[in-house]
Amino acid sequence: MVVSSNNPHNKEILVRRRIASIFNKREEDFPSLKEYNDYLEEVEDMIFDLVAGVDVPAIEEKIAEYQKENADLILINQARKAEELALAMAASKGPRAQTDNTDGSSQGGISVEAGQYAPTIAGGQPRPIGIAPQPVPLRGGPDMHGYAEDEETMRIRTERASSAAGWSIEFSKKRAFEEAFASICV
Repeated sequence: MVVSSNNPHNKEILVRRRIASIFNKREEDFPSLKEYNDYLEEVEDMIFDLVAGVDVPAIEEKIAEYQKENADLILINQARKAEELALAMAASKGPRAQTDNTDGSSQGGISVEAGQYAPTIAGGQPRPIGIAPQPVPLRGGPDMHGYAEDEETMRIRTERASSAAGWSIEFSKKRAFEEAFASICV
């Protein structure tokens, strides 16, 4: 297979898709993890050589030979993959979406408090219901050492946090001037 593409990433994607559709064995198809890892390494070496253009005719011959020898297994694995995809699609659609119930009343026979989790389906993953109480930020009170912060300490802390984040008054003024003059020029 010759892929004519200026973008090497597109070429690699096309080669990987083609090889993955042929060399589609899974870990369960091997007696040991080492044999499976060797198989994966061999497949990666072929992909690398095809993308780089190294010994392409020999690799294509090897692929054709593998396809002939393992045609049944390739079809079985493709069918298994299609079946798993269909099951995943059906599972992702799931039952009809439920609306949030934040007043804490029961829902389908299940008593749910606000901010708690309720199952989406029997035995399914929980989904959040309502909004749980949020923590209130501490401002102006004692700091972590128990000292009360005065206005000057808070101003210095804010100034240091701003400069640590890369903001400064000069930067702000410069940007305001640039935007003002850019709007005049337009």
